[in-house]
Amino acid sequence: MSGAERRSIGIGMVGYAFMGMAHSQGWRNARSFFDPALTPRLVALGGRNRAAAEELARRFDWGAVETDWRELVARDDVELVDICTPGDTHAEIAVAALQAGKHVLCEKPLANSVAEAEAMAAAAETAAAAGVRSMVGFTYRRVPAVALARKLVAEGRIGQVRQVRAEYLQDWLSDADAPMSWRLEKDRAGSGALGDIGAHAVDLTQFITGLPVTGVSGLTDTFVPERPLADGSGTGRVTVDDSAVFLARLAGGAPATFTATRFATGRKNALRIEISGSEGALAFDLEDMNALHLYEDAVPSRTRGFTRILVTEPDHPYVSAWWPPGHMLGYEHGFSHQAADLLTAIDAGQDPAPSFADGLAVQRVLAAVEASAAAGSAWTTVDTTPVAPAGETVPNREPEAAR
Repeated sequence: MSGAERRSIGIGMVGYAFMGMAHSQGWRNARSFFDPALTPRLVALGGRNRAAAEELARRFDWGAVETDWRELVARDDVELVDICTPGDTHAEIAVAALQAGKHVLCEKPLANSVAEAEAMAAAAETAAAAGVRSMVGFTYRRVPAVALARKLVAEGRIGQVRQVRAEYLQDWLSDADAPMSWRLEKDRAGSGALGDIGAHAVDLTQFITGLPVTGVSGLTDTFVPERPLADGSGTGRVTVDDSAVFLARLAGGAPATFTATRFATGRKNALRIEISGSEGALAFDLEDMNALHLYEDAVPSRTRGFTRILVTEPDHPYVSAWWPPGHMLGYEHGFSHQAADLLTAIDAGQDPAPSFADGLAVQRVLAAVEASAAAGSAWTTVDTTPVAPAGETVPNREPEAAR
């Protein structure tokens, strides 16, 4: 396709910190390496701190800065709104953008509560009928080794899924003197390790196996209840979990165990999943993200064992757009894959994945874990009620208080 035939789409991003930088890199590299038919233009960056927003805009060539997200959404040259803010603002920004006819990419977890996530999913369903697309940013789905794992499970290479062990281990809060941040405030973050990183473990499990979580029994703990404020003016109360551990059942009956903690001393970013099937197994660890381990019963016993697959070949998912075989990819590449997939879906008039409905499904698992932990680890069924488009009702829906 010649340059004259290409269409462009104006991107407006709200948020300028860690995720804002990652998404900025993703948009730029998607344009450069994947060369999508729909070319992203970095139109406007939104953030309340103008100086910080202007610095990120300078570094990543965003065209303008807005200090009010409403002004960003209202811009005629913004056609897609990318939300990289704390969870307490996701619902308001996403629903407003969708109602304004703007496509939306929203960071995970989708919202801070099931009610917010349901409103977002309903708005997305309504917008989709008018050709407006939305996607939630579970970026680890787009690590090539993870995408390959999903393909192998779908092809039956490990047989029927029998057990899953999933964990996300970090240690950045293990020092009791580490300062307070918004991620430790329930009003802003929704939950702690459970939503921040446990959401990824839940999503990857459901994505790779194709099986939703149907019930849970959970424990949550807060090890350090107060932390020093960053400005040195005193201490603040931690109102989220530091660690979450839960047992789950997948559709079809397979049991799964999950751990999410930011107190796993010595573990920096260990998102691990091992899936045992009737004919083999798969194992992945984000700290060795270019590798996937595959075990197959069909291999003769004298050579049977886990095989380490280096997922860097051109016929592996996403890899052909990058470097020669054997050259490694890193954390930031998933954001480019995410942006390229979203642009391709919009150009093709298709709904991208993971959808807001997928984000809601994860949110319901997180809510069930919290409810179970509050009830002494009681077995708690995960709500799978379908969401109707905004303005419609779902027949036989129980009121919120009855659930």
